[in-house]
Amino acid sequence: MISLDNVTKIYGNKVDALLGVTLEIAEGDIFGIVGKSGAGKSTMLKLMGLLEKPTSGKIKILDSDVSTITAKDANAIKKNIGTVFQGFNLLAQRNVEKNIAFPLELIKEKKPYIKARCAELAEVVDLSEKLKAYPVQLSGGQKQRVAIARALATKPKILLCDEPTSALDSFTTREILKLLKEINKKLGITIVIITHEIGVVKSICNKTVVLDEGTIAEMGNTAEVLKNPQSPITKLLLGIDEDEIL
Repeated sequence: MISLDNVTKIYGNKVDALLGVTLEIAEGDIFGIVGKSGAGKSTMLKLMGLLEKPTSGKIKILDSDVSTITAKDANAIKKNIGTVFQGFNLLAQRNVEKNIAFPLELIKEKKPYIKARCAELAEVVDLSEKLKAYPVQLSGGQKQRVAIARALATKPKILLCDEPTSALDSFTTREILKLLKEINKKLGITIVIITHEIGVVKSICNKTVVLDEGTIAEMGNTAEVLKNPQSPITKLLLGIDEDEIL
């Protein structure tokens, strides 16, 4: 589904964002990428979302090498990738229905299909009664539900989530993670979650990679990584002393 092979990303000011990262994300995974600020999480998300190209190494998405892909071919692959942002990124002047509809309008779907698809997705995220409400009238959790519905509008095969719960309280966080898990199960969509919160990957991700200063500190099945942490950064994120054993 997604693979990175010895991927390095260096920005113009010689900032080494990623250094030789190799990983595999399988179809149907809920894959967690966790680390402190500056670990390289956002850069990895940009590479997976085709917003950046690697300095070196190879990236494959849906069996296509996107490392040196043309803009035209990249757009075709992007249709299979939905993104949920930390800050919701809803359009204030559009109601819930129109926010969900936005990506469908961009690809010029017909109005009857758009209306039906918006109603379908509003039901998926439990916002059927809020279709005519505007973002200012919604809670943080409801805004994120709209953002998730919008990301699903074009029926993507991959859902990238950039710190999807960092702006939410603990109760709402649990509800949003529950929703993502249901979407993964019902729709079979592969989900990648970027987070600095170890509790998020613990509650939802079947596989986890821990990033530290642009490199992979630890990777594997989430339960095993969290039960037997090997790296100092994983132990730090878990809130335990380096010499402690879970």
